[in-house]
Amino acid sequence: MQTQVSKSDAFIELEAKYGAHNYHPLPVVLKRGEGVYVWDVEGKKYFDFLSAYSAVNQGHCHPKIIKALTDQAQQLTLTSRAFYNDKLGLFEKYVTAYFGFDKVLPMNTGAEAVETAIKICRKWAYEKKGIAENNAQIIVCENNFHGRTTTVISFSNDEDARKNFGPYTPGFIKIPYDNLDALEKVLKDTPNVAGFLVEPIQGEAGVFTPSVDFIRKAQALCQKYGVLFIADEIQTGIARTGSLLAVCGHCSCTGHCEKQETYAQPDILILGKALSGGVYPVSAVLANNDIMEVIKPGQHGSTFGGNPLAAAVAIAALDVVRDEKLAQRARQQGEKFRKKINDYIKQSQVVKLVRGKGLLNAIVINDAPDGNTAWNICVALKENGLLAKPTHGNIIRFAPPLVMNDAQLDECIEIICKTLSQFETNHKQ
Repeated sequence: MQTQVSKSDAFIELEAKYGAHNYHPLPVVLKRGEGVYVWDVEGKKYFDFLSAYSAVNQGHCHPKIIKALTDQAQQLTLTSRAFYNDKLGLFEKYVTAYFGFDKVLPMNTGAEAVETAIKICRKWAYEKKGIAENNAQIIVCENNFHGRTTTVISFSNDEDARKNFGPYTPGFIKIPYDNLDALEKVLKDTPNVAGFLVEPIQGEAGVFTPSVDFIRKAQALCQKYGVLFIADEIQTGIARTGSLLAVCGHCSCTGHCEKQETYAQPDILILGKALSGGVYPVSAVLANNDIMEVIKPGQHGSTFGGNPLAAAVAIAALDVVRDEKLAQRARQQGEKFRKKINDYIKQSQVVKLVRGKGLLNAIVINDAPDGNTAWNICVALKENGLLAKPTHGNIIRFAPPLVMNDAQLDECIEIICKTLSQFETNHKQ
């Protein structure tokens, strides 16, 4: 008798046959999302604890963002930048005031925004700092993740992302993350440094959270040595870590930080992901006039960058963050989540630690990075109604939508602890 193929298996087979195999997804096929929930093609409901890598901070299909999308889609979607449109200027005024900068350069994806920031930094170095052309160096951190473009993988430690994609782009100096001494040594000893590109928390590295004062002191060192401090907040920004930006420290502002002693304002800020609430690709690079003015007509651009549809969506997405106080909610719920998981860890042989900030957290599994325990736990979590994904082999990232309420978070913590307990009995230390 012929075995009937499930709906999920049929869709998985389609992707395997016709799509490039550049991802290894969890075996679940999603069809619908609302708030903190997603449903698969069989109709099973799950808590989403990945949020599309923090793109869906505002929850799936937030009605205000969807309305902005559909209203604008019926008016005008794309003009290119060959012409003005009636939405871009409104977005530019809104987003610069929201984050406290003079100018914004809108793009589409996070990787494009990182590339844009690198170009701006280099051009500033040649035209404003006086570094000889083609000699600028940008400091980056080991185990960084800024995308997978050719330039970015040139300074990546991820061999899967790097191998057989060379030759690589020069002009980058790697230092250990969360190491101020290493940063100052390069700044002091290298005359052609243009900028320092850093994630306030290294997401793909396993939610590696630096010392409390690392970002603030790193920004001060950049200022001391006259180089640009470039914050990649694509994953950590837009309220994910309990403040509007991760560089804001512990303040709860919804706009330009009023507590200057806790705010390491970047010279260049890179945003993406939740800038659109996961509804449409929108990214942005923000800087003040003395930096952004190095970009002149024809020197950088994008057909879709700054299109009216993206502008309308981004304004609505940021409205939601402010109006629903998502930063404050992320901070409170993150503290609760880490406390409850730490309580579990005290009696666990499977989990070694939990770390993170706000609702960007990870647990480290007591297994080698090339082991399969974390993957198997994520498969079991799926069976129990919660979706998460391993990173770096033995680390599981937990990043639910920020619209999650206390009762939902309690239920999710119960699912996570119940699932982990299934692996305790046979686990070898």
